[in-house]
Amino acid sequence: MKSLVIIPTYNEKDNIRTVIERLQALPIELDILIIDDNSPDGTADIVRELQADDPHIFMINRPAKLGLGTAYITGFRWALERDYEYILEMDADLSHNPDDVPRLIQECENGYDLVIGSRYCNGVNVINWPIKRLLLSYGANKYSRMITRMPIMDTTAGFKCYRREALAAINLDRVKSSGYSFQIEMHFRVWNAGFKIKEIPIIFIERSEGLSKMSKNIVWEAVFMVWILKLRQIFRSL
Repeated sequence: MKSLVIIPTYNEKDNIRTVIERLQALPIELDILIIDDNSPDGTADIVRELQADDPHIFMINRPAKLGLGTAYITGFRWALERDYEYILEMDADLSHNPDDVPRLIQECENGYDLVIGSRYCNGVNVINWPIKRLLLSYGANKYSRMITRMPIMDTTAGFKCYRREALAAINLDRVKSSGYSFQIEMHFRVWNAGFKIKEIPIIFIERSEGLSKMSKNIVWEAVFMVWILKLRQIFRSL
């Protein structure tokens, strides 16, 4: 079965080579799609260099910084057009361990439609976050579960594997959010459509290179998005 890892990038020159090389070293057949938002630091140049020696690396170059959500939607459409069976989301900053990719795919092969690499399904598995960031993330997840009633501990998780049937059933034109709220929205849509979801524990390690893309706007978008999703569910307008 064809598998694809989608990795959005913006100014990730310090991490992208390592994350790609670690994915290349995995004992499974895997394609890699980089969605680069015109990084001024030369991220795309490093990807092109690696592409020259590996036909399993692909890249889509976008003209500007257009947001995490639209990057993944672009990647989803690309993957569905090319008949990938397992489609993964992964950060470029090594906060997600590439060695966990086979575990995510294996659980999809076991019959799950969405497998989430979860920071919170087995306690709290986060390294090097300041307590304020940890409380914000944990509280946001508890808040989104309370409003949406999703049975998911890590609703904002960004490391996961979809079976193509789950993504193909989602109207991607209606997915408008970005950042944390994009992850919440995708989880909600898959769950609301009746697909099987499983969380498996991972250890999330805060980036050691580059700058975080977190902002207040991303947080506030997530606060309001959970209510929008719940109301759309009630009025059957998802």
